[in-house]
Amino acid sequence: MLDTKRRVIGQIIICQGCCCGATHKDRPEVPVAWLKEEWRRRGLLKRVQLSISGCVGPRGDGYDPGQIMSEAEAEAYHSQQIGFFRETDADLVTAITITNTPEAIGIVRAARTTGLPVVISFTLETDGCLPTRQSLEEAIDAVDAATGKVTAYYMINCAHPTHFDTAIATSQPWVRRLRGVRANASRLSHAELNEAPDLDDGNPLEFGAQYGDLLRRHPHINVLGGCCGTDHRHIEEIARVCKAASSP
Repeated sequence: MLDTKRRVIGQIIICQGCCCGATHKDRPEVPVAWLKEEWRRRGLLKRVQLSISGCVGPRGDGYDPGQIMSEAEAEAYHSQQIGFFRETDADLVTAITITNTPEAIGIVRAARTTGLPVVISFTLETDGCLPTRQSLEEAIDAVDAATGKVTAYYMINCAHPTHFDTAIATSQPWVRRLRGVRANASRLSHAELNEAPDLDDGNPLEFGAQYGDLLRRHPHINVLGGCCGTDHRHIEEIARVCKAASSP
């Protein structure tokens, strides 16, 4: 989680940027003012931190890196959107479904100029590697080395737990930089999901059990959610295993 002024039992991170709240794409507005008022009315501020995440996505396809930008090109490309977040309610910048390290490095550098904390979430293939075939360890180390380790933390998204369980089955220091997971419900590869006529929602009970195993092996991972194919059933199962993991 992000550092906060007081010790809290958890954080709720609300996305606003690439998809959520993109009214110019005919998507509904994120009710930030209503959420803040409800947090105050219900007395949640001292227990659960409400954080607004200004989200950016990859320049190209989230499943295919395509023509990879240079670090400088990526910084210039993402700077405008990230700069706008400084004028909004955003508490941090989160880059979701990032497929390659030069783009991640450019995003971190662009965010650094705003003073906002930045989070990088990589997407992985069924072998636990980025679509560029780079390992997650190599990607995290490369971004940290190029940016002075200013990324608040790293995440994995848009991959099923079975796709990356082996990749993070280590106690090496780089794994401690991984603090979040938003997994897909489906075991299908990106290519298979792209061709699927229907969105595969997998097995919510199994999904929750896999998150439980993840928490037992990596208790430092504490930013949890769902990606493609997930809904309230999957989130309920994640919440259930989190509650069990925190019980004495």
